Parts: sequence; structure tokens; C-alpha cells
Amino acid sequence: MADDDITTTHNHGRKRYEIHVEGELAGVIDYRDRDGAIDMYHTGVEPQFGGRGLGGKIVAFALGDARSAGAKVIATCPFIAGYVEKHPEYADLLA
Repeated sequence: MADDDITTTHNHGRKRYEIHVEGELAGVIDYRDRDGAIDMYHTGVEPQFGGRGLGGKIVAFALGDARSAGAKVIATCPFIAGYVEKHPEYADLLA
């Protein structure tokens, strides 16, 4: 699977980030606005797309998007909290 087959988007209307593989929805990060920050409370990758590193790709995209917007992040989702722990370059984003 080439990276060209993977797209990540910010679906503002549904308050989630999405990752698609060959046009098929493969995973999401759901969020809500809380205390002036983005509370990322759920990350999920569909089972048939597991083991491909898509969770990390969508988290990196979402955190990069938050950084670009000048937003702080509340990492309620344990997967996101663990990702930031392993990638301290994102620690400054945490509210």
C-alpha cells in the first residue's frame, strides 16, 4: 500500500478527523470543543485496516492541524496521550 492511497482530512461538520485508504473510511479521531481547547476523546481504526500504522498517521495529522490553528489539545483518548508521550515534539500542544 503506497502512501498515495492514504488520505487524511479534517471533517469540521462531524467534528472528527478521518483517514481513508483507497477512498474507504479506515479510521477516525472524534473531538469536541472544551474550555477553548480541542478535546480528542476517541481514536479508532477499522479492524480490517489494523496493523498498518494508520492510527499514528491520523494522530500526527490531527496534532499538526491543531498546531497550525494555534489550538491546544486535551488528550482524553489514551491512544493520543500515548502517542504524545512517545513523540514529545507534540507535548507543547497539550492544554
